[in-house]
Amino acid sequence: MEPSSDDGDLTTAAFTKTSFILLLCLFVCFKSYQFVRPQKKAVAQTVASTVSHKAIVQRKSEKKKSKKKKLYLTFDDGPNRGTKNVLHIVEDEQAPVTFFIVGEHVFASNTQHQLWDSLKMAQHIVLCSHSYSHAHNHYERYYSQPDSVVHDFERTQDSLDLDNNIVRTPGRNIWRIDSLHFTDLKKSAAAADSLQKAGFVLMGWDLEWEFDHKTMHVTTDASVIVRQIDSIFKWGKTIYPDHLVLLAHDQVYDKSDDSLQLRLLLQQLKQKEDIELSLVTTYPGTNKRDTVVIK
Repeated sequence: MEPSSDDGDLTTAAFTKTSFILLLCLFVCFKSYQFVRPQKKAVAQTVASTVSHKAIVQRKSEKKKSKKKKLYLTFDDGPNRGTKNVLHIVEDEQAPVTFFIVGEHVFASNTQHQLWDSLKMAQHIVLCSHSYSHAHNHYERYYSQPDSVVHDFERTQDSLDLDNNIVRTPGRNIWRIDSLHFTDLKKSAAAADSLQKAGFVLMGWDLEWEFDHKTMHVTTDASVIVRQIDSIFKWGKTIYPDHLVLLAHDQVYDKSDDSLQLRLLLQQLKQKEDIELSLVTTYPGTNKRDTVVIK
């Protein structure tokens, strides 16, 4: 029996319906794929961006953390009555410091000469010249004769056999380190220039731990000095950025109260992660290969 035309129409309709459903499914799947794929790509880009950002932040943090401000603790006028206490404290605290020595004091007595021997054997310290005569405290007359000033410092180098040419002028805050020039009293400039021409590197100071010249006691507690150091670094008041030279006088620390303040200073400084105690031989420009430009 032949199929009727109605049966053919039904078959065609069923086929058309099935094809439509298949096409619809394919369309939905395609759109879903287009939607999901960019999302995954965007997520991957976001993750990569986040990781990259974290790496940059970490590198900046490490760089910032590794850059410490340098503090140079220096002691003038030794060897004298306070030198033994200073040496004991800095060795006990393992603190790098610099002593600016007066040549005449080394040979003034057996005790002072023995102190000089102890200084030469000590670790973590550098010994520099503070002249031979300390101008005998007649500074104006001393600096009026530049040639005599040079001879005075050369005598210290020869008699003490120092291994560096870094010096500090007595009674004057003078700097001559490569192109760094500063003179507190202009009448001393000619003598300072003569010293530099003779090959000496002149280092002054950024902050002085002051004392009463009558009682020979420090006038400021260690905690106050630390705050002053922080303030100077914060406001950029050092003669060279992020490098601070602190001047102290070791004869002041002959007494127990003052010695305690010195020890407290060192202990408080060691707790500061952004400050590093250093020796003057590492100060920028003290090595002639370095260049220091101060505006």
